[in-house]
Amino acid sequence: MSQPINANRLFYASCFALITTAFSFSIRAGILTQLGTEMNLDTVQLGTINSMWFLGFPISMILGGIFYSYIGPKLIMQIALVAHAVGILMTIYAVDYNTLLISTLLIGLGNGCTEAACNPMIADSYSGIEMNSKLNRFHMWFPGGIVLGALVSKFMTDANMQWQAQIWVILIPTIIYAVLFYGQSFPKPRIGDNSVLANFKAMLNPLYLFMAACMALTAISEFGPQQWVGPILAKAGASPMLILALVTGLMAVGRYFAGPLIKKLNTVGVLLGSAVFGVIGLYMMSTMQGSMLYVAAVFYALGICYFWPNMLGYIAENLPETGALGLSILGGIGMFSSSMFQPVIGAWIRDNKVVAEA
Repeated sequence: MSQPINANRLFYASCFALITTAFSFSIRAGILTQLGTEMNLDTVQLGTINSMWFLGFPISMILGGIFYSYIGPKLIMQIALVAHAVGILMTIYAVDYNTLLISTLLIGLGNGCTEAACNPMIADSYSGIEMNSKLNRFHMWFPGGIVLGALVSKFMTDANMQWQAQIWVILIPTIIYAVLFYGQSFPKPRIGDNSVLANFKAMLNPLYLFMAACMALTAISEFGPQQWVGPILAKAGASPMLILALVTGLMAVGRYFAGPLIKKLNTVGVLLGSAVFGVIGLYMMSTMQGSMLYVAAVFYALGICYFWPNMLGYIAENLPETGALGLSILGGIGMFSSSMFQPVIGAWIRDNKVVAEA
């Protein structure tokens, strides 16, 4: 007799898996300057390393979405665990630029597997407003984990601890989610058609294509400024890691209490409001210095807070026939967009630094 599905335990395990993703994002952002100095890497090389994190993400998300109906979330999360563990250890013992590229790609693959397995698994376990609420609370732990990771990175850096010691911290949530998932029964795919061809046909819906185009833009507005917060704001008169902690902390709180807001405004209203606040926040952050950057960060956080989970929730609720593949492709597009822009942002920073020093 099969073990009954413990939806809450699976949900908590998924949250710790996403915290692993968040730690790999924020701690990497915190060590960029130290990593560049120790290994003699310029900002373009650092940007290329960052792009591997974002490149591995969509690759495994899309493949996971394609095969989700056939292999289920359990095997995908086992692959995520192996990729996370190997990638983290390779990063700690990295000796050159190429090793960092490979290790970061592996971590990105593990992160993508987490999204590919956990998003549809949560959508299969809950329905209606509860599903949207759970997706928001699940994605709360990406900014929530970034807050914790940013603070850990700041304190460890201020204590003159090596960047390798900070990477070891990422293993903590990795071990926890492995323990929570161990021995559990997983739900069978429920949303959409099990046929990949049927999923692809559903994804040709103009509404899905529009949301995919929006995801490419909203994702880079979230991940671009956050990943480069250290080099960009280092001399702006505010603590970069505190800015990152403030932004992601507000995002975590906003996503936790998203249920009543969605019920009142509906998903489209929430996304429209996010776009307005996002534009205001990005403009303020690009024009202000000193303590006003903390005010700008509040607007920016309110803008990007609801983008990712509610775009996924909107597709899951309104186009369920796209299945797990539709969710994975949508998230993959966002991460691929972020991957493409990482070296570009690095080049912008390098070129503007040269101009400033001239």
